[in-house]
Order: sequence, then structure tokens, then C-alpha cells
Amino acid sequence: MSEAGQAAYRVLARKYRPRNFAELIGQEPMVRTLRNAIETGRLAHAFVLTGVRGVGKTTTARIIARALNCIGADGGGGATIEPCGVCENCVAIAEDRHQDVLEMDAASRTGVDDIRELIDGVRYLPVAARYKIYIIDEVHMLSRNAFNALLKTLEEPPAHVKFIFATTEIRKVPVTVLSRCQRFDLRRVEGARLVDYFREITAKETVEADDEALALIARAAEGSVRDGLSLLDQAIAHTGGAIGGDAVRDMLGLADRARTLELFEAVLGGGIKAALANLRAQYAAGADPMVVFQDLLALCHWVTDVKINPDAGGDVTVSEAERVRGQALAGQLGMADLARAWQMLLKGLKEVQGAPQPIAAAEMALIRLAYAADLPSPADLVTRLTRDGGQPSASAGAPAQATTSPPAPSGSGRSAGDGGATRAVASSAVRGGASVESAPRALARPQAEPAADDFPDDDPRFAAEAMSSVEAAPDGGPGIAPDAAPDGERPQPTTLEEVVALLTRRDDLRLQANLVNFVRLVRIEPGRIELHPLENAPRDLAAQLAGRLDEITGRRWMISVTTSQPGEPTLAEQRRERAETERARIAAHPMVRAVIDQFPGAAIDAFRASDAPDDNPDEDGER
Repeated sequence: MSEAGQAAYRVLARKYRPRNFAELIGQEPMVRTLRNAIETGRLAHAFVLTGVRGVGKTTTARIIARALNCIGADGGGGATIEPCGVCENCVAIAEDRHQDVLEMDAASRTGVDDIRELIDGVRYLPVAARYKIYIIDEVHMLSRNAFNALLKTLEEPPAHVKFIFATTEIRKVPVTVLSRCQRFDLRRVEGARLVDYFREITAKETVEADDEALALIARAAEGSVRDGLSLLDQAIAHTGGAIGGDAVRDMLGLADRARTLELFEAVLGGGIKAALANLRAQYAAGADPMVVFQDLLALCHWVTDVKINPDAGGDVTVSEAERVRGQALAGQLGMADLARAWQMLLKGLKEVQGAPQPIAAAEMALIRLAYAADLPSPADLVTRLTRDGGQPSASAGAPAQATTSPPAPSGSGRSAGDGGATRAVASSAVRGGASVESAPRALARPQAEPAADDFPDDDPRFAAEAMSSVEAAPDGGPGIAPDAAPDGERPQPTTLEEVVALLTRRDDLRLQANLVNFVRLVRIEPGRIELHPLENAPRDLAAQLAGRLDEITGRRWMISVTTSQPGEPTLAEQRRERAETERARIAAHPMVRAVIDQFPGAAIDAFRASDAPDDNPDEDGER
């Protein structure tokens, strides 16, 4: 090509920049609004265009300027949504030389002096056009003083002035400016529209490009038309005229989509060797480990989307073969598997980004994910242990892949006297906090209640968490009196637990916390309570309690304080003691021991009472 030809060449993004609204793709709502505004004469004095890079903000601003100032080929036309493109105003604006259309880059002219210079010309009428139009690109870059200087003029501009702002950071624009403008959010262009648009461009440029290559470019553009055209321009230069999928992948440093699918299948199938071989092959071919993980994340999201909504698989940027394999994966994998894979891939991506050797970090992350995929789910483990009578089977040490989550086990061996079930959570510090849940129903007690261990005695802030409403026990154990009896009588507490529960219902958490942590009960009877306060108890605790009980119960209460009698342990101490007793009893159960044996280093972190009935009676009909 001659030097003159090289100098005359314009990149595709400039050559095919839209000249009217008909050529602007993907922004139909904005075009419809502007069309109606022009036809009805309801034009705003200021517009703000926002959106990601390359969706046409500045281009749209120039088209609006031409539409408002077009006079038609005969010179007698008015504002129109379809500028003629041949009149003097349209040509001058398109060539960026019209004296009444002023464009300012706020990224380089951010100061108040620049805005004052602009405002000084507002009062003058346009020289040749219908409107004097000010286009400020990247308006969010203006300083605070510059915005303040613009506010008054923006609020009450002359009738012959229009402002058009463009920004990628709409949140950085003061709300006082936004409230004075008509806002248009330019959307990302869908992948299918981009593919069709790029196909039109390649036809005009007499360039051959297969559908896979155009789909890869559209996917890499992320909804930006300008970015897509720049990539298409680069692909034409890279291939010399015939654009193929392999060439685009090589140009962008992308991993092969088919290889990514194979890698995803291998790692979630527990195939560590196959997954590592796949990753190393892609790395040797020039793929960036970070890009590989980004593709795995995108694939995981797409498979999850297909699982939730099968119709979501109809993406034109995905080939038919990939669609079939993705739908098969969505059918095989459970939602828990996909959610776990997403979290681990996201964590792996962060590790790859910050690692001195990204390929090593990528391999370790894949090994971790493949190992986790090979572990049985908690439900599978409990089912197996229940089936084996609470003893680990011979094959229990070889984890099997769990693709779906089976229903929770029914639980056998429950004694007739059990009144509830207790769930034990065994979490292993060795595996970074992964938890294993089981529900051995034989571990229940009629009076099991939430654990309140590890609450400090000297900090009332923890008492609100430690104390919850104490439900009436099925065997007539300690419970709380209701707020009002059926006959309308007020509650009359007979235990300190009931007093605390009443205060909890009234949201008197500070007084409740003090009773839980800092007093020992000596005696309680109707209308009278004797307490032994601890060192951290407030001095006016007795007066506070008496006043609240008088108000709640409707009778007079006498609260006395003594230090000569030790009294019972505090409620917090009683709860800790019960929790430790229950923890020891749960840990001694054969099924729990079997679970802990399967996960070395695991321990019971927490447990809670469950009052859910057993829906699966045993063979004798007992529950």
C-alpha cells in the first residue's frame, strides 16, 4: 500500500461512526424519547448521557446537535430526528468545525476558569445555527467549583442554548446537576446485535470472517461497539483478511472454549490429573492462567443460569456443541456443586492475580476444587453412616463424587422418649472452615435449648444474643408465661427465666442482660424476688426491675438485695453448663464420632435444638 493510502486509512471505529439515529444500534428507548420530544416541541435544555465506554455517548451528543440544528437540503427545515446530513449545519457539525457547537473535554479542562470561559459565551446568540450547543465529555471530571459555577446557568439557560453532558461515572456527578438534566442511560449492546453488526462491517470491507470469530470478538467487547470495532480492525490486520476463531483466540490470548469446557468437566468430576494436563496444555499454547479462570467463572455462571432457566442456553455467542455440553452439565451438577465451584473459582482467581507464579496458583486452586468435588456431601455422609448403623463403612475412606444433594436422612434408632432432635455441626480447621452437618435424631432431649456458651460474664452486650425466648418444654419444664392469659389476666412470672423472657418481649435488653449475667437468684415468689448482685451489676438494678415488673404484671413487686446468701448460679452460667453437658453428650454419640473420624481435626462448633417431628416412623410405627 502506498504512503498516501496508509495516511488516508481510518480505523473502523471512526469510519463507521453513526451519523444519524438510524445507524445507532442498541439504543432504541433513547431514540424513541428524543423523537417524541422533537415532534412535540418538548425539548429539555440539558441532557446527560451515561453508559460504559464505547456505547456511543459522544456520538449520540453530536447526532443530537445535528438533529436540533438541521435545516434540510432546501434550507427551510426545522429540528428533526432524521438530520439530512447534507445541509451546511450538518456537514459542519460532522466535521467538527461548527462555531455554534462547542465540544469540551472535561478530563483535560477541569477547572472553574474553563467553565467561566464557556459561560461567558452563553449570553450571545448563535451565529449560524438554531441552537448554541455545548457538549461536555467526561463531565464527572470537573472540579467541585466548576460544577458550582455551572449550576446557575444550567438551571436557567437562555432559550437558544442546549447542554449535552457525557459521562461514564454518573455517580460522580453532583445530584444538583443531575436534577437539572434529562438523563439517558445508554445500554450495553447485546452480543447477538454485535455479531450481526460486525458481519455487516466485514461484508462492507470485503473481509471473510466465520461466526465463531465474530462471536469471540463480540464476547470480548462486553457490549461496547467501539471496543468491538477496534478488535475487529486488529483481527483483520492479524489474519490478513480471513478471520477465524483460532486466530482471534491467539490474538486475544483466550483459552479455547472447548478446552475450558473439558477443564470444567474434569475438575468437577474429581479428575485432578486430567484437569492439570488441560491447564498446562492451555498455558503452553499461550493462554493466561487468569484468563482461564475468568473463562471458568463465566462458564460456571452460564451453566448455573441454564440450570435455573433452560431457555437461557440460546446465546448466539455459544456454539451448538457448547450449548449441548453445557446443558448436559447443568443436568448433572447440583446447585450446591455449582455454588461451591463459583466460590472456589472466585477465590482462586484472586490468588492467581496476586501470585508471583500465576500458573502454580492456578494449579493449586484447581487441585483444591477437584478435591472438594470428590468429597461426599454432608447428606450423603449421614445417609451412609445411618445405613451402616453409625459405624464407618469399609469404603467410607474413599470419597465418592456427589453431583446432586439427596434428601435428608430420616434418622433411625430414635428412642420413644425423645422429644426433639439436635443438629450437630462439625467443622474442620484443617479444611479451612468447611462444615459438616448431621442430624442424629437419637441425640435429642425434651429440654434441649439453644447453646449459650462462651458469653463473657462481664459484658452485657452479649446477653441480648445469649437470651432468646424460652419456649415451654413439653415435659412441663421451665418456660415463660404468656403476655396475657386467656381470661385477660396479666402474666405473673414464677421463675427468673420467665422474668427475663418478659423483659425480652418488651425489648428491655439492657435490664435483661444485667439479669442474665450479673445476678444470682436467692428466692422468687409472687410479688417478691430476692437477688444476690455480682460486682458488675448496676446499683439501681432492683429499682429498675421493680418498676418494669409493676408495669408488666399490674401488681406491686418487692425486689430485695442480699449478699449473705450465695444464691443460684447466674442464668449465663447455667446456660454454659447445660451447653457443655449437651456438647459432651453429642460428642459421645456413635454417629457423631463416626463423622468426626471421617474428618480428622473436626470439632463440634455449635448445635441447636430442633422440634421438627420425625416424618419417617420406624417399622414398629414409633417415631
